[in-house]
Amino acid sequence: MHTPITAFYASLLAILFVGLSMRVIRLRGLVRVAVGAGGDPALERAIRVHANCAEYAPIGLLLLLLVELSGYTPWVVHANGVALLAGRTIHAWGMSRTNEVIRLRAIGMVATFVTLASCAALLLVGSFLPA
Repeated sequence: MHTPITAFYASLLAILFVGLSMRVIRLRGLVRVAVGAGGDPALERAIRVHANCAEYAPIGLLLLLLVELSGYTPWVVHANGVALLAGRTIHAWGMSRTNEVIRLRAIGMVATFVTLASCAALLLVGSFLPA
């Protein structure tokens, strides 16, 4: 089964995830904390940004994969993939700032939630249509 669109967005989200992971590792080295945040606000923020990506990207990719496998037109899959990737990137950018940019964080969450809801709706509708 060939799913090139989901593979493309999964690859880009993996690059984002690795970048966020490297940021946590770098900060852990700087503050010499192996587990937890050790009370360091920058490390705590980096950990939460990384964890937030880990919490939302997998379900988004799973839904995107199911939409692609359901045979929706490529532009529908791409629209949801772009929204998911943009949402996760914008959210990480806004949340990563020392002076958090709430507007970017909110835009990122809205884009992510719209993607999850859109994919869920497509799959629900598709599950009731005859094959």
